[in-house]
Amino acid sequence: MNILFATSEAVPIAKTGGLADVAGALPKALNKLGADTRVVLPKYGTIPAALAGRFEQILHFDVYFGWRKEYCGLLRAELEGVTYYLIDNERYFKRHGLYGYEDDTERFVFFCFAVMEAVRYMDFHPDIVHCHDWQTALIPFMLRTRYALDPAWAYTKSVFTIHNLKYQGVLGIPELQDLLGVGDETFNFDSLEFYGAASCMKGGLVYADKITTVSGTYAEEIKTEYYGERLDSLLRYRAGDLVGIVNGIDAEAFDPLSDAALHTPYRDSLALKRENKLALQRELGLPQSAKTPLIGIVSRLVEQKGFELIMATFEELLQEDVQFVVLGAGDHRYEHFFNDKAYWHPDKVKVWIGYDDSLARRIYAGSDMFAMPSQFEPCGLSQLIALRYLSVPIVRETGGLKDTVQAYNEYTGEGNGFSFANYNAHDYMHTVRRALAFYRDEKSWNRIVSNASKEDYSWGRSAKAYISLYTELLANGKEQ
Repeated sequence: MNILFATSEAVPIAKTGGLADVAGALPKALNKLGADTRVVLPKYGTIPAALAGRFEQILHFDVYFGWRKEYCGLLRAELEGVTYYLIDNERYFKRHGLYGYEDDTERFVFFCFAVMEAVRYMDFHPDIVHCHDWQTALIPFMLRTRYALDPAWAYTKSVFTIHNLKYQGVLGIPELQDLLGVGDETFNFDSLEFYGAASCMKGGLVYADKITTVSGTYAEEIKTEYYGERLDSLLRYRAGDLVGIVNGIDAEAFDPLSDAALHTPYRDSLALKRENKLALQRELGLPQSAKTPLIGIVSRLVEQKGFELIMATFEELLQEDVQFVVLGAGDHRYEHFFNDKAYWHPDKVKVWIGYDDSLARRIYAGSDMFAMPSQFEPCGLSQLIALRYLSVPIVRETGGLKDTVQAYNEYTGEGNGFSFANYNAHDYMHTVRRALAFYRDEKSWNRIVSNASKEDYSWGRSAKAYISLYTELLANGKEQ
């Protein structure tokens, strides 16, 4: 089974968020199950020189889209047992960051066309092309239209994964029409038209053979008006082809027993974990105390992640014997809020604005609890990493958080974290206080952490679900 992942980012090459972790780890897990999974993504200017130097150029060719003719280089390397391809075009991709430019749509329309053409030169015929988020959503559309009879794509089936429905690649109809070189017939309600505009995301939702998203709960949520981002009716229409498969994490990359960033290696030992807590407190200038509960936050500082709830309750929770460590960047008002609290409460709050992977790992290892009260969360990887590092999650019951964190039940002894249902500051604060109370009960806390340590957070189970989906898709294709 040959599977080609088309993605805008993938670890270890380029990353801004969880998509990169998925696109880097899932192919390795699929290959362990016997598939030949390869990954194609843009050759960004931000790729470290040492890593970019490992790629060899296969060839270069021209890509035609709309009235445009663009250079495209195709490079290849094998990294950690997975074959990666890079699409090279310096005008579009040799920039400071991955996204955030006015011509982002044009950049990724080019990328989609380049992938369609590059397959001719890969010495690899994909049985499945697996596309991720709006940046590659036009590939299933192209597969069904312009490339429907192209021998390079003969019998290929498409899977489209929604990592976050909120970001859709929406632009004006004339602009996308110009980029794709298509007629008015493409912009109907059952194609790429979206409330008078055009949507790249709909290319995947309408034309892919199967649609997946990153947790079972999120698959149900996005079929409702509240979570559906004005695409809920289409998702209900395609419900028979929509599957929720919860993400995993790379259990080798995130292993506190072998993580070089940590002060003290550990796996199931709370005593050794607390050595990391003391080391983190010392590193950040907090009072060193194994007894004082430390709550970690590693996140983009955006509204989606529940920071309205955190802000509304922060001062009151600081009246407790507790410490907070926050790592992230995002909206200025959240950054300012946490910097202000760190200034006024230097013995209780430490903040690092930006991102540092090593520090993030030390926060996972050093924190007793991990706060993630998201407004919505398709899957979330942070809570899985936290559980792997025995940091007990405090989450809202939405999307993948609901699927992976079970609230502790003191009567049955079941549960690996703490959760609340309503997006409400008082409910969040009550849940944090409940977690703090159980932290002071050593027997109960040991049980919660023990429950967390027994879970399998790797990609193994989810990779089998994807293989099953691919197999079903290919079997149906042969029957037709």
